[in-house]
Amino acid sequence: MNFMQNTITRSLVLALGAAIATPAVQAGPLADRIEAGEPIRLGFAAAPPWAYAGDDGSAKGFVNDITIGVLEKMGYTDIEPVLTDWAGLIPSINAERVDIVTGGMYILPARCANMDFSEPIGVFGDAFVVPAGNPKGVSTYQEIIDQGLIMVAPAGYNTIADAKEAGVPAGNIMEVPGTTEMLAAIRAGRADAGATNALEAQRVQDMSDEVEMTDPLAFPAENRTPVGVGFHPDDDAFREEFNAALAEYLGSDEMMEKVASESYIAAFLPDGQTTEAACNAE
Repeated sequence: MNFMQNTITRSLVLALGAAIATPAVQAGPLADRIEAGEPIRLGFAAAPPWAYAGDDGSAKGFVNDITIGVLEKMGYTDIEPVLTDWAGLIPSINAERVDIVTGGMYILPARCANMDFSEPIGVFGDAFVVPAGNPKGVSTYQEIIDQGLIMVAPAGYNTIADAKEAGVPAGNIMEVPGTTEMLAAIRAGRADAGATNALEAQRVQDMSDEVEMTDPLAFPAENRTPVGVGFHPDDDAFREEFNAALAEYLGSDEMMEKVASESYIAAFLPDGQTTEAACNAE
């Protein structure tokens, strides 16, 4: 074999080895949509201040604000809001009816098995919404159990699983479509307490002088859970790019100014929590 043939052969071997060692990254359904000129569809339910539709149909709420801010840093501005039911968010992304879930979902192992999450955009706890004056003295799930009370929560909320784990009988848990229905059940006396996240409890309290929120610090510290943005399992490459941009944007003056009107404060910023740890929590 002469020098030229040897050189060509070695080059082909090296190229083939490199191709085997570094397989091409799959673009994923979201990257394919972007390449085709389609908008990025943000899926969320009406759950202020996390996410909701503005009067003009635009994506509002601090999870949408953060997500859109990160996407803009990545160079993406063609964004389409898609309002849906809370319980339909994960099915929607798996059916590719939406591209990103921004509804403000806690990162839980059961959800990690069905949807991939970004790194946390915040860490939050829960609270109860109760009739004004809290006549039943509800502060934890134990009062629900001891008094045989009826607890209400929107379908799909983590508080339903938390209540059952704490020992609340399934027959004492009422599931409703959303926050509005939860408030209606409490005001009508069909439920004694509504279990939701502290931010939403604060917002419900502001909606009616007939109810109030309980002290979030009454809930166990381990119930303080990170929240992330959801992606289709085939969009790993895009999610990693999103995480890189999120790391630079999260907690910046620009972000904090943007979310200030939606009740997000510096105390909610992640403090070392990771998606990997949350997904593998027991």
